[in-house]
Amino acid sequence: MSFSIVIDRRALKDIQQAIDYYDEQQSGLGKRFEMVLHKNLRLLQKNPFLQIRYDNIRCLPITRFPYMVHFTVDESRKIIAIRAVFHTSRSTKNWEKRK
Repeated sequence: MSFSIVIDRRALKDIQQAIDYYDEQQSGLGKRFEMVLHKNLRLLQKNPFLQIRYDNIRCLPITRFPYMVHFTVDESRKIIAIRAVFHTSRSTKNWEKRK
């Protein structure tokens, strides 16, 4: 059985900022980022137990783009909570601000 995904409003903002940035760089690139992200999230639903990076936060690198999805897993409720989608060059201190 796969897990449900819940995306925090701040993570949605992260995603939209990435899409907007990529669209400014090249027409259609934002849409490609969004498609790759959704493909990765579908895979995550089937196997959410990636290595814990810090605290109880797990990270999923987005293929072909320098972004990481930061998430937690509620195993008993079968929920993956997407907490942030950060560019890999950003400091993990950005995460500290979201706790």
